[in-house]
Amino acid sequence: MNATRPAAVIVLAAGEGTRMKSSTPKVLHRIGGTTLLGHAVRAARATQAEHVSVVVRHERDRVVEFCAAFDSGLVIADQDEVKGTGRAVECGLDALPAGLEGTVLVTYGDVPLLSGETLVALTEAHTASGSAVSVVTAHLADPTGYGRVVRDADGHVARIVEQKDASEEERALTEINSGIYAFDAALLREALARVGTDNAQGEKYLTDVVQIARESGRDVSAHVVDDAWQTEGVNDRVQLAALGRELNRRVCERHMRAGVTIVDPATTWVDVDVTIGRDTTVLPGTQLLGATSIGEGASIGPEVTLTDTEVGDDAQVTRAVANLAVVGPGATVGPYSYLRPGTRLGARGKIGGFVETKNADIGEGAKVPHLTYAGDVTIGEGANIGAGTIFANYDGVAKHHSTVGAHSFVGSHTVVVSPVDVADGAYVAAGSALTQDVAPGQIAVARGRQRNVDGWVERARAGTRTAEAAARARAAQQSTDTETTPEDPTP
Repeated sequence: MNATRPAAVIVLAAGEGTRMKSSTPKVLHRIGGTTLLGHAVRAARATQAEHVSVVVRHERDRVVEFCAAFDSGLVIADQDEVKGTGRAVECGLDALPAGLEGTVLVTYGDVPLLSGETLVALTEAHTASGSAVSVVTAHLADPTGYGRVVRDADGHVARIVEQKDASEEERALTEINSGIYAFDAALLREALARVGTDNAQGEKYLTDVVQIARESGRDVSAHVVDDAWQTEGVNDRVQLAALGRELNRRVCERHMRAGVTIVDPATTWVDVDVTIGRDTTVLPGTQLLGATSIGEGASIGPEVTLTDTEVGDDAQVTRAVANLAVVGPGATVGPYSYLRPGTRLGARGKIGGFVETKNADIGEGAKVPHLTYAGDVTIGEGANIGAGTIFANYDGVAKHHSTVGAHSFVGSHTVVVSPVDVADGAYVAAGSALTQDVAPGQIAVARGRQRNVDGWVERARAGTRTAEAAARARAAQQSTDTETTPEDPTP
C-alpha cells in the first residue's frame, strides 16, 4: 500500500446534537445539497483509504440507512454506553481488521468544509514527520471555546488543554485544536486501552492519547491549516447557516473561475454536485440544486429553481421551477413555468408563461407558449399548442396518455380528454373538447353551436344590477334603432 495513503479513516457521527433542537440527527442536516455526514464521507474517500468507518449511536438506524444509500462500502461501528471521543474512536477502530497497521485519520461528521485535499496533506505530513500523532490546528483571532495547543521548546505539541482547564497564559494562545488527527494505528490502539474516564465528565477523552504519546517519548506534530473554516463544526442552526453560506460562496467562486458568469453570488445558491458550462450566465435569485447540469452559453434566471434538471447549450430559463426535467439546446422556458418530473423539451422548443408540464415529451421546435397544462403527453416536432389548452389526463382512477403529431396545431382553449391521438399535420379548432382521435390532415371541431336567448337576464336575474344594465342597454339600442329607421315613403 502507498505509504502516504491512510489505512483507515474513522468518522465520528454518534453525537446527539441537542443544540440543533431537531428530530433529525445533526449529521443528517444538509448544506450544499448533501448532509453534513455526506460531506465528511466524501472527504474521507478522497484519501483513498482502504477502510472508512463511521461511528454511530444517536438515531442509529436513520444514520445507518443514510450511509447504506450514500456509500455502501462504509464500515459501521456502534458506540456503546461509554461516553467520549476516545471511546468513539476505540469503537471505530474495533470495527476494522484486527492488527491494522499504518495511519488512521479521525474526522467528524459535522465538519462539512473539511476537504479531501487537507486530509491527504495531513497524511503526507504525518508520514514524513515520523510522528505518532499529528493534529490539525488553526490560528483564530478569537479562540474562545476551543482547546488550545501548547507547544514545547522544539515546536512539537506538548499537550492540548481545554479552555475550562486552561490557565490565563494558555487561554491567550491562538492556536486551537480542531479535533482532527492522524495516528499511528498501533500507538492509537495501545493508548486508548490506557485512557480512563476518571474526569469531571466521566468521558474517555481522545486528547489523552496525545499525552500518552508524549510520555512514551513519541513526537506529536501540528499540521496547521490557514483555512480555519475547514475546522469549523456545526453545533446549532446558526452555525449550519453560516457554513452553508461559506460553502455556497466557495462553490460559486469555483464556477466563476471556470468561466461562468454569476451576476450576484449573494442571491445565487448552487449545490456541490451541480455542473455549469462556460459562458453560461446565472442571474440573481437562482437556485441550482441536486445533480443539475447546465451546458455552455445558457442563461438561467432570474428567479429560477432547478432540481436534478438538465439544461442544454444556449437554452434560456426565466422565472421557472423544474424538477427532474430536461431542457434541450436552444430551448426557452418561462416565465412562471413549472416543469415537473418527466418533462423533456426538445431542441429549440418552447415552454412559455404559466405553463405546467409533467411526463411531457415535447419535440424539437414544438411550442407550448402559455397558460397550458400538458401532462402525460407526447408532442411532435414543430407542433403548436394554443393558449389555455388542458390535457385532461386523469379520470379519477388512472392517468392516460395523449399524442399530438408533428407540425400539428391545437387551437386555444382546447380540452384534450386523454387518451387521444392527434396525427401529424392535423388541426384542432379553438374551444374544442376533444374525445376522439384526429387523422392526418383533418381539422377537428368539437364544440357546441352557439345559441343566444333574448331577454334571459331580465327574466332569470330580475332585480340585479346586471338586469338593470341590460334593460338600459336594450332601451338605448331600441331608441337608436328608431332614430335611424327611414320614414315610410308610401303616400
